[in-house]
Amino acid sequence: MKIATAAYPLDILSSWSQYEEKIARWVGEAAGAGADLLVFPEYGAMELATLDGMEIAGDLERSLFSVSDKLAAADGVHAKLAAEYGVHIVAASAPAATATRPVNRARLITPDGQIGVQDKQIMTRFEREEWGVIGGGPLQVFETALGRIGILICYDSEFPLLGRALESCDIIAVPSVTEALAGYWRVRTGAMARALENQCVTAMSSVVGDADWSDALGTCVGAGGIFCPPDTGFPSTGVLAAAEICVPGWTYADVDLKTIANVRADGVVLNRAHWEEQLGRDKPALNVPLNRFSS
Repeated sequence: MKIATAAYPLDILSSWSQYEEKIARWVGEAAGAGADLLVFPEYGAMELATLDGMEIAGDLERSLFSVSDKLAAADGVHAKLAAEYGVHIVAASAPAATATRPVNRARLITPDGQIGVQDKQIMTRFEREEWGVIGGGPLQVFETALGRIGILICYDSEFPLLGRALESCDIIAVPSVTEALAGYWRVRTGAMARALENQCVTAMSSVVGDADWSDALGTCVGAGGIFCPPDTGFPSTGVLAAAEICVPGWTYADVDLKTIANVRADGVVLNRAHWEEQLGRDKPALNVPLNRFSS
């Protein structure tokens, strides 16, 4: 398959049709390049709040529910395009209202109209302390015509036990938005680590550019990237493709599921199979004894 990951700038939208045209243009470009799986970034749907005016788009609380109210219609746009082009799409994550507080939700949309939902598990300090976004439903593995796909939204990619929960996945999508170069590299490092230990491919997407109208986003720094284990059949760098920082557009890489299967079965190292040999067997030891030495 060919994977496309987006470095996606947010716009101030004047109409719903403008949004439809933008998504159609992005999907059409990636599909035209032969992509089978398209990955949009975390909180890329926040631009939908601008349809209710800049006062609401700039309000942390009201923008959450403004976007949530439009999420079903946005999924309809993506589903139509997925069917038209025969592609799988990880739609840009968005706040989704619940009975308590909104969650940060990505959706995997298939060409035949199925929609799988994945909520972010662990909130960043901003999400939990200022925005009031909460963790949602559990991690899922999506069995698709392209293989097994999982989603770790941004900060989630930095936690190895979440990655291990998706160890059966061939592809792990990592939608992200980061406000600084350090944030980009934290997520990228996490994505590369998950590819190493699970012996799979990870596909990172990013919001890029200025969204000064939103206190939640501001200036976004990132790039698309597709990563792999630096092992048999893959580049020795662990990088299948990586774009320049803050350059909007798609980043592409070809991925063969047989290569993933081969490296898992007979790689130079077998990280995935040897996971349980760590202290604590099924998981790393949480209470390592402290040995004190006096001088």
